[in-house]
Amino acid sequence: MRQLLDVFGEVFEDSEGYCEKQPTDSYLQNLLSQGHFIAIAATHFGKVIGGLTAYELQKFEQERSEIYIYDLGVLSHHRRQGIATACIEKLVEIAAERGAYVVFVQADQGDEPAIALYSKLGAKEEVLHFDIAVRQ
Repeated sequence: MRQLLDVFGEVFEDSEGYCEKQPTDSYLQNLLSQGHFIAIAATHFGKVIGGLTAYELQKFEQERSEIYIYDLGVLSHHRRQGIATACIEKLVEIAAERGAYVVFVQADQGDEPAIALYSKLGAKEEVLHFDIAVRQ
């Protein structure tokens, strides 16, 4: 998991957010043991080169769930080899095993590689995203 965090830090150019303040081992072990959190790592010779994290969201209106891809990244020198697609396909298998009815992800406007990947795999919806600050 720490290697995957390092990959995300490099891919998203956010080492402060992903690398410098990593949680404790017990926090990560607890998170990884929870049924709603999914982490998939792609490795090459034992080194993590990409992967994704996702959350299963249980619905209230029906007995079903949906899976949200939170982060997906592959190191630059391993891109265009089908790694991201393979990670998503594995997640879709997991979703089916859990009885989820959909896997969804959001992409930033202008992130053409992500948009192209997701367009290849699913239907695009135009939505607005709002961040609501939490007062502390």
